[in-house]
Amino acid sequence: MNDFWCNSGYHLLDARPGPPRRLGVTDDFLRAYLMRPEIRPVEESCAAERALHASLLESPRRAVKPAEIAALADADMRDNYALLLAFLAKLAKAGTVEDAYLGHFVTPPARGAPPVPPLFLDQLAHVVLRHALDGAGDPMRLRAAELLYRSQRITVSDGATMAADEETVEMHAARQAAGDVGLGAIGELLKEAKLPARAIELDVMTEANGSVYWGRDETHDLVLDLTFGRAGLDALARVLETWVAHFLGLAVSIQPMVRIDDERWVWHVGLDAEASAIMNDLYRGETVDEARLQRIVALFRLDFADPRVMRSDIAGRPVYLGLGMDADKRVRLKPQNLLVNLPLAARA
Repeated sequence: MNDFWCNSGYHLLDARPGPPRRLGVTDDFLRAYLMRPEIRPVEESCAAERALHASLLESPRRAVKPAEIAALADADMRDNYALLLAFLAKLAKAGTVEDAYLGHFVTPPARGAPPVPPLFLDQLAHVVLRHALDGAGDPMRLRAAELLYRSQRITVSDGATMAADEETVEMHAARQAAGDVGLGAIGELLKEAKLPARAIELDVMTEANGSVYWGRDETHDLVLDLTFGRAGLDALARVLETWVAHFLGLAVSIQPMVRIDDERWVWHVGLDAEASAIMNDLYRGETVDEARLQRIVALFRLDFADPRVMRSDIAGRPVYLGLGMDADKRVRLKPQNLLVNLPLAARA
């Protein structure tokens, strides 16, 4: 069995078999955040900062007094610690990564509470997916799962919709501006992103070459084909099913679709801000121009295996999902939308 995403922090957590399967927060997982470059002491760090850091490494769950933060000489470091310690306290109080993640979106933050950096939420989604997909034998699903915690750049060429990791595209483009050397879809993506192209190792992942993922699962240099009817889009649908099942314990079927032709359309969930806005307008019967419609990257139909878990007034009706890209052809999927916006009876 192949291991994957070793840098997610999965092996620092207490992976509980369940049910429900959950990731127990450990001291070692909390310590990993203390070793981030924004927090780890540097040569210029004051004595109070070094002492605070050392004490937290020893006991990462201990309460820190406001005076200890105020004693730090560097203002930026005081802000960094305020953010991080509030986040670590949430993790420790929740007990599991899943409860911390979902709780962030369903429980309003206390007045004046420091915000949780979006990067931290992406990291939690990353490690939860590592747990939910443990034992997965299909590398296409693992690549598709990256959309839930890493932004992508989209290009549409010859009817094919391709997604490449945004950070990787920008990194390669920044290394060498050598002009377009015939990279096909990747060259188009770089041009659309207004980035210089170069000869880079960004391969389109297919069912035939999928095994290469096992050696490149953390290089983020494989392009996913999200074209309707192809394996990449189906893999994303299966990942979304797994995401719902893992958090909510509900069996759902998610199938890609080309368009919504439903006079009884009653519920939809946008998987990102762009798709949410477009689907809201369509649902209200407003005119959406063709250029804006082209920002929809994918549509899905979600059905519950047991309609009784839905709100009684719409039980048995499908839920439509949309994934979109912004004006810069960037996709930032918000997986929390699929957890908090479903029409569940318990939340009616």
